Amino acid sequence: MRAALGRQSWSCGIAAGVVALLASIPLLAQEPADGGRPAVESTGSYLQRMDSDGDGRISLDEYQAWMGYGFAQMDRDGDGVLSPHELPGGRGRPITHAAHVAQIAQRFARQDANGDGYLSATELAAPPR
Repeated sequence: MRAALGRQSWSCGIAAGVVALLASIPLLAQEPADGGRPAVESTGSYLQRMDSDGDGRISLDEYQAWMGYGFAQMDRDGDGVLSPHELPGGRGRPITHAAHVAQIAQRFARQDANGDGYLSATELAAPPR
């Protein structure tokens, strides 16, 4: 049973990572005016887009709202569960919206290096912990 739970947690982690990646694609790659390679935006620009109240830092609510965008885009039938057919490659275990939000909260807590409940530009730019 423990092995099965470990596989389920791993599968949910993979699905959450895919959702997070999809949510950040619009920020990371934008078409340059000269038609060359897409430019990577600065962390400050990324922070500004996530910072819905304009206070210069990212709260858990702002982080979850931003990162949850990918989940909503992938959940084609709107049932609050990413089924295997909605995941890239049509594989993986289902992940609920609640499980996705919980994993985002865990990721946020790991990135919040000073434990103040907010992500600064420095914390946001740091490699995942």
